[in-house]
Amino acid sequence: MPASLFGIRVPALLTLSQAERVVPYFTRRFSKIRRARVVSSSSSTSALLVTQRAPEPAKKRIFFLFQISFNTITMPTVGEKQCEVVLVGCGAPNRGMGWYHAEQMLRGDIPSAKLSYIVEPWFLGGGASGPGGKEFGEFKAKAESEHGVQFFTSVSDLPPVQEGRNRLALISGRTADNPRLLTDSIAANCATIYLEKPGAPTVKELAEMRDEANTANVKVLMGYNKNVCKFVSKARQYQAEHGGHITFVSNNTYENNADSLGECFERNAEGMLKNMAIHELALLVSFYDVSVENIASCQADKEFSSCQTLQGPSGNDFTDFDKIKFTIKTKTGKEVSVQADRCGGDISYAKVEQDGKEVFRHSMPDEDDEEMVEKLKTQYPGAMPYFFSQDPDYITVKERVSSYCANGKEAEGVATIDVAVETLRVAEYLKTELERQLK
Repeated sequence: MPASLFGIRVPALLTLSQAERVVPYFTRRFSKIRRARVVSSSSSTSALLVTQRAPEPAKKRIFFLFQISFNTITMPTVGEKQCEVVLVGCGAPNRGMGWYHAEQMLRGDIPSAKLSYIVEPWFLGGGASGPGGKEFGEFKAKAESEHGVQFFTSVSDLPPVQEGRNRLALISGRTADNPRLLTDSIAANCATIYLEKPGAPTVKELAEMRDEANTANVKVLMGYNKNVCKFVSKARQYQAEHGGHITFVSNNTYENNADSLGECFERNAEGMLKNMAIHELALLVSFYDVSVENIASCQADKEFSSCQTLQGPSGNDFTDFDKIKFTIKTKTGKEVSVQADRCGGDISYAKVEQDGKEVFRHSMPDEDDEEMVEKLKTQYPGAMPYFFSQDPDYITVKERVSSYCANGKEAEGVATIDVAVETLRVAEYLKTELERQLK
């Protein structure tokens, strides 16, 4: 297992050059360290000579020789055309989106990414003995022993970026924590940030995050995977060639009862329009000229839509849409519809209609993906079904973002934080407007 110096975990495998890079980290992190330097390094050990400031009134210096044996763990090896990835917010196995991001990288599905570090404060702290803690511990042990991934409770505990490497932060924590996590990731010298939707709780916070990243010259790209997915591109292509009205349909697999939806409402407290349906809103902003200023009208489908107030596991009440359908017309003449249903099943799709009749539909997953989905269900029994249907799209977005970080290749089709800011503005506008119409 990794050793510990003044309470901080130290990778057990250190070359001489790596050990020398660790020294500034410890002297910066701990004021009680007066000086630290590498005094030896061999094929089996590295040693740091640490001079500690003695407490007053003692005047003498106290010397420590800290020796690290290295045969117990394998350090992550980052390839020449890879970036090192810090996953910030893993969550519980089979439940957390961060966990599934990790699984895809550990499987080798993202050629330009090497998962090197995982920051997970909850399951490495107070949540270790609670629900999901045992499963996370098993995942952690396997990731450490088989892949050399290092685990931390805070972004600030990450080691320095090694010379010649580019670091990518994949932030997949709670939405409310994202502003702080972005600041911490910039301070940890992450050159690129992959930010999960919706990015921040409010437009103001997300705009401030954008400005902070721009000032630091850090590129922020968003995890809006439907911007690059197959069913969207095929439906958009059909509409471009044949005309018609397009509707984007998003479904999920919650049980249609108060307990299941109440848990959903509490766990996704930002609300459906900032959570489940935010992907569709990003499509509208990216491809259909939708912005708050350009919306001419928004009409809810009252027959389909439903807004409820339900009690969550905490005992508190939460109000949200369990299903919603609406049509937006823009001032520039475009028209598009969105339909989202928490209990609609595990198939999402886009359809094109002409004169009220459906003439085209493409689904996710489609027939080509069904074999892959069944294989993943067997590999990850009990995991959230939407992980499997969207597996190829998660891979595409991560690979494009990772390749941008590692090699400077433009992340084609991936939403920027500017798109995310406008998407969040639209979500906040629509929430107020749709709730008004459904009263």
